[in-house]
Amino acid sequence: MKSRVPVSEIMTKNIIALDRSDDLIRAEQLFKRYKIRHLPVVREEQIIGMLSYTDLLKISFADATDDDLDIESVVYNMYSIEQVMTKDLVSVTSKTAISEVAEILAEKEFHALPVVDDSILVGIVTTTDLIKYLLEQY
Repeated sequence: MKSRVPVSEIMTKNIIALDRSDDLIRAEQLFKRYKIRHLPVVREEQIIGMLSYTDLLKISFADATDDDLDIESVVYNMYSIEQVMTKDLVSVTSKTAISEVAEILAEKEFHALPVVDDSILVGIVTTTDLIKYLLEQY
């Protein structure tokens, strides 16, 4: 296995993100449309939080159906993105070694990390990205 390969080699660069003014209905739509599980929340290009599909499931019935439920809308309107998102983030830079990213994901039990260079969100790396990379090595 190659040593010191930067995370920029495996991170997702086409970032699908939420603005802090978006609502949870929009978040659910993005999760389902793009079949993703993590959405960075940004103010301009700076990350201010991360919303996971699991965060949404904790307050809703989002996994119950692909149809819109009135009860979901009511629940979603009770909370803002900022109330549900994780604010205390751990991030890495695009030059961080993949091995270091793996250690952080394993130790902290995260499933995604924002990749930030000079305070700008440049990507996101997930456990899926890491597994795909490891599979390519064997």
